[in-house]
Amino acid sequence: MTTHAEDLKFRLMTLDLLRSAKKRYTYQELSLKTGLPVTVLSRYAKGHVLPNIERAKKLLEVLRKLVGLETAIRRRIKFNEEGYFDNTTIIGDFNILRQATNHALALFAGKRVTKILTAAVDGIPLSTMVSDSLGVSLIIAKRYKEVAVPAFLEETYVLGSSGVTVTLYIPKGVINRRDSVLIVDDMIKTGGTQAALINLVHKAKAEVSGVYSIIAIGNEWKKKIKLPKESVVEAIVNLKPR
Repeated sequence: MTTHAEDLKFRLMTLDLLRSAKKRYTYQELSLKTGLPVTVLSRYAKGHVLPNIERAKKLLEVLRKLVGLETAIRRRIKFNEEGYFDNTTIIGDFNILRQATNHALALFAGKRVTKILTAAVDGIPLSTMVSDSLGVSLIIAKRYKEVAVPAFLEETYVLGSSGVTVTLYIPKGVINRRDSVLIVDDMIKTGGTQAALINLVHKAKAEVSGVYSIIAIGNEWKKKIKLPKESVVEAIVNLKPR
C-alpha cells in the first residue's frame, strides 16, 4: 500500500513529464495522444490542479512513450566525427535531472544510503539533486587539495587509455565506517573514475550501496567496478562505444 506522500510524489512526477512533453508537442497534439481535453492538460502543466492517482498512472504510461527519460536523453546525444558528444544539454536540463532523481529514488528505495559521493565536475548537478531528495550529505571528490583541509584520503588512477594519471581527494573524516555511500555521476566511460571513488569509500572503511549514472558507454567499465551482488549499479542509457 502506498502512502499519501508517495502518491503525491508520483502525481508531481507525472506533471514534470507533461511539462517536458509540452516542449515538443502542442496541447492539441497531446490531447489526441492522451485522450484528455486541452483545457485539462493546460491546467495540469501549469500546476493549477493535480491529476488523481489513477489518471496520473494512465497519463504517465502515454508520456513515457513520448518523452520518457531514456528517450529524452537519447534525443540530446549527437556524436561528432571523432565519436565524442557534448553532454551539456543533458546535465543542464532541469526536467531531465529531476526525472533522473526520481528514477534514483525508486531504484534505491529501501536501500540504506547515508552519503552521496561524486567526482567534480559534471556529476555535481545530478548528485546535488539526489542528495537533496534523499536528505543526505553530498561529498565531492576533487583533483586538488584545499589549503584549509588538514588531511585527505586520496586515490590515483589512469584516465582511460591516455596514460595520464589523475588523483582524487576527499577530506579525511567526511566518510566514516558507519556510512553507506551511493556514487552518482553523469557518465561512465572506462569505469576508472567510479572505481577510484569506490576505493576512496573503502579507504574510509565504509560500504558502497551502489553506483548510479545517467549514461554508460559500452560494457568494459563493468570489469573495473567490483561490488557485492547486492549493490545496485545502474545507468539510465547504455550506448555502444564508437
